[in-house]
Amino acid sequence: MPRVRAYPFRWGVVILMAVVAVFTVSARLNAEDSDFRKKFTKFYQANNFFVLGQLVKQSKDIIPGEVETLVGEATAEGVSVPEKLYLLDMARTMASMYKDWHGEGEDLLKKVEALQKVEVDKKKAREAEVQKWKDEEKTPGNFVMKAHAEELEAAGLSPVLYPHWVHRMFFRCKVCHEKIFTMKRGSNDLSQEKIAAGEQCGTCHNGELSFSATDEANCKRCHLAGTEEAAPLHDFTRFDHDGLKEISERVGSMWDPGKLPEGKYPVDKFNFVNWVKMDSTGAFKPKDSLDDADTEAAEVRESYILFKSPITFMKDVLFSHKIHTTWIRCNICHDRIFTKEVGANKVTMIEIKEGKACGTCHGRVSFPIGDCLRCHNHEGEVPEGTHVRAKSSSEMQPAVAAPAAPTAP
Repeated sequence: MPRVRAYPFRWGVVILMAVVAVFTVSARLNAEDSDFRKKFTKFYQANNFFVLGQLVKQSKDIIPGEVETLVGEATAEGVSVPEKLYLLDMARTMASMYKDWHGEGEDLLKKVEALQKVEVDKKKAREAEVQKWKDEEKTPGNFVMKAHAEELEAAGLSPVLYPHWVHRMFFRCKVCHEKIFTMKRGSNDLSQEKIAAGEQCGTCHNGELSFSATDEANCKRCHLAGTEEAAPLHDFTRFDHDGLKEISERVGSMWDPGKLPEGKYPVDKFNFVNWVKMDSTGAFKPKDSLDDADTEAAEVRESYILFKSPITFMKDVLFSHKIHTTWIRCNICHDRIFTKEVGANKVTMIEIKEGKACGTCHGRVSFPIGDCLRCHNHEGEVPEGTHVRAKSSSEMQPAVAAPAAPTAP
């Protein structure tokens, strides 16, 4: 019986291979492939290393050429990263078996492994880069803006780390959305030219209401994502009370730390500020609008929807339009996310986790959906006029009474 060795896939590509193998192999099994290549691909896909060993043992003269062919295909222009890794791993397996069975091809094997290492190192670098920005965005509402990455790098600037929570201390969401920015990430075509013209961020960052965005000395106050200077934008205690009061007076909002419970920000289970609770304490009053004539910004709807929980151990959800319209304009949700028709919107936890329905904001700029009891906390009586959604149907039961008319806060 000939000796048989196990040649496990290296470099952590097993899962990747499972995803792309079917497509890659079918693309490679064509009339131009040799019989050896077709057989090798088939049994490589099946992890049948016994048969692969026999193929290599019987095909000494053609192996180097087959390996070089795989390398050529892997390094060709336009080959995707998953396919490149797949082809190089198959080439390494082939070259390694060739060396073991025939005692030749050391240089060929080293060549393939060197190419693999380059690609794996690139992959790790890409993953590290993605993770770096994910870490910067762990604080709800912190967004890294790097659409012009090459231009920023040439100017010696880091991407912008925009902290929603800092602005939320002084302005409600409705100040910017939809008056200044569309509430959809990547849709606003931000540019320094527009900012310098008093648009976008320049609406407030004009040297009067807030620091000037056109003063080069201030560039790194925003362009600090991925740097040590970004740390304060993850720290809710970065402001002292005197600093908050000074900024509030300047922008026209209100800050009264004496009304904070025990002198501290009310926080949730993730140690993020509970803005609704802080609102209820009266410790602060963010601005509704930059324009006193903006009556739409003052609109607050006092109606409720009760979502009956289908799970016995989970309480119901009492959705408050008042809480939401205190912070955002109606057109943020209607009809972009939800239709206005009662009972027409299907809301499930699966969709929310996928960033749909309530998940459009929650988990991104609002508290994470992992804080279940922030929503699933209602039992007992409901306010008059509440719409009730049945446990197992998307239909809404008739309202007890007509919902209240919009009021000003």
